Amino acid sequence: MIDPDGYRPNVGIVLLNRERQVFWAQRVNNDGWQFPQGGMRTDETPVEAMYRELQEETGLLPSHVELLGSTPGWLRYRLPRKYQRHFSKPLCIGQKQVWFLLKFLADDSAFSLTLTESPEFSNFRWVDFWYPAENVIRFKRRVYRRALSLLEPMVDEPLPERLQTK
Repeated sequence: MIDPDGYRPNVGIVLLNRERQVFWAQRVNNDGWQFPQGGMRTDETPVEAMYRELQEETGLLPSHVELLGSTPGWLRYRLPRKYQRHFSKPLCIGQKQVWFLLKFLADDSAFSLTLTESPEFSNFRWVDFWYPAENVIRFKRRVYRRALSLLEPMVDEPLPERLQTK
């Protein structure tokens, strides 16, 4: 599903643990790391897509998390030309995303990265809240900074002082 402007509707997930760290996952067959994210189906709301993607990519169920909030409206990023699938019609030039902040309520044994035939991630770790904004692939950095800036006030306890500077 591509909108008239060439953007694929998508959801992004920031999963926060009790230590105020975020879930950071390594892509399968790739040295890239990112937050869980995925495309929306035509019959889904952003919240429904978020819970589906959460389960597909991490194995977590709604009972493993608490929804703290989401970004208002869509955040967009363009794909570099080399990542665009020029043979696909309509051409997807980027993603438009609603980002969700989830509080992780379980322990790490709840994760299962291999629930689907084509897993997205091979590994994960917990990192400081702002770490992903500087360590995701370059073309996603602006949208990561924006999403984290919008979601940070929804963290139910203050982040450590050293993480509040941007």
